[in-house]
Amino acid sequence: MQSGLGARHDGLAEATLPAPGAASLPAEFVRQALAVAEAEVRKLRHDPVELLTRAVQPTLWLVVFGQVMSRVRAIPTGQVSYLDFMAPGILAQSVLFIAIFYGISVIWERDLGVLHKFLVSPAYRGALVFGKAVSAGVRALTQAIIVYLLAVLMGVQVRLTVPAVAGVLGFVVLGAAIFSTFSLVVACLVKTRERFMGIGQVLTMPLFFASNAIYPLSVMPAWLQWISRVNPLTYQVDALRGLMIQGGQSVAGLGVDFGVQAAVLLALLWLAARLYPNVIN
Repeated sequence: MQSGLGARHDGLAEATLPAPGAASLPAEFVRQALAVAEAEVRKLRHDPVELLTRAVQPTLWLVVFGQVMSRVRAIPTGQVSYLDFMAPGILAQSVLFIAIFYGISVIWERDLGVLHKFLVSPAYRGALVFGKAVSAGVRALTQAIIVYLLAVLMGVQVRLTVPAVAGVLGFVVLGAAIFSTFSLVVACLVKTRERFMGIGQVLTMPLFFASNAIYPLSVMPAWLQWISRVNPLTYQVDALRGLMIQGGQSVAGLGVDFGVQAAVLLALLWLAARLYPNVIN
């Protein structure tokens, strides 16, 4: 089994990572990143059950937690219902929970010998990292589809205009890229599956609860509000809430939401590219 997996991954590594040629650096960088992303996304065809299991978590949060908290009416959500307020937060949560464990694939690739082939290739290290971030974003789009369907079935006032849906999908890809790259940084530092899983589980809950996903910042104590303002998930939820829900508003503004997340992603891509070769040491 393991040798078969290794053979399949080896073939992908050899076939999809072209060497830098006469093309300009940006074009070559994008071409290599897309090759890595294509190889990663192709794995979904070998495990379609994964798409079904991803629907369980947002379903539980929206159907169970959302319905219960809607009856409590203790959380101020302005002119939108609590279920409407919560739906974008659950989408962001689903993206976070999937992307934060994405780095374990790098440890698997190292154990299978695939990572060595990537690193000895003439491909740019940044392109290898960016390609994985793009593939995580593509995978996260399935979560957006699932949450949209659930929200419509539950009567959430969802904006279904083309600009709103396109904006939501764009921010979903951006959020997944951020947390998958962060996950890759963690994997490069801890280097073992056991440590990585432990750290990933420790990080998810603080990131989620120290954000505005299920309650507004105004109800938080002052110290938690400061933490929330440096949490990229807060800006992800803020953007999704402003785009996805009728009557929803982005508190910080979509420009600020995008700028903060883009800056965080660039910083993480730079750091991950520097650390990526250390996984094999």
